[in-house]
Amino acid sequence: MPPIRIKKTVWGLTLGSFKYVYGDIVTHSQIRLHTFFLFLLAGNAISDVFGKKNPNLGKPLSDEVVKKYDFVIMPNGQGLPNGQGSVDAGKNLYDIHCMACHGKEGVKGLNGDLAGGHGTISGPLPKKTVGSYWPYSTILFDYIRRAMPYQNPGSLTNDEIYSISAYILFINNIIDSEMILNKNNLPGVKMPNSENFIWAFPEDS
Repeated sequence: MPPIRIKKTVWGLTLGSFKYVYGDIVTHSQIRLHTFFLFLLAGNAISDVFGKKNPNLGKPLSDEVVKKYDFVIMPNGQGLPNGQGSVDAGKNLYDIHCMACHGKEGVKGLNGDLAGGHGTISGPLPKKTVGSYWPYSTILFDYIRRAMPYQNPGSLTNDEIYSISAYILFINNIIDSEMILNKNNLPGVKMPNSENFIWAFPEDS
């Protein structure tokens, strides 16, 4: 290619003997070399900012803190911790931690109902609640432990989570008032809508 005339300063930079000003005649090879040097400079600048330094935000987490949040509870109950909870204890805890958002006995709350809606999912006005829609009872424990109460997630003990889970299942007429939930019997609690969920990748496929 023939040389080209630069009509203005290129980025206003000087690199060694390369200084492109109005009227200078340069070749395409010189432009490519100049661009290459600019990329090198930019890479070094980024490395200085992000490679050798940090924004000094946050703090290192201890293994104990990580372990508190590093858990997965499977539909079959794998991962459920030790502990137990009753419906009566769950009601008291629900009134303290949950009722403000989800309403008395799980209905007419600001953030959605937890109870009711049974049999509506296939109808024209489906109402999705824990009792009418959720496929597995273990999801309830996992979700409460991971995300509730809204203003202070992770603050409840395992016994308290089992108790609140028991109360929510009770107000959905899924378990009776005498049942004591634990890691052994919670996976066996059958949810009303469980048969309407289909595995996308069944084990025998």
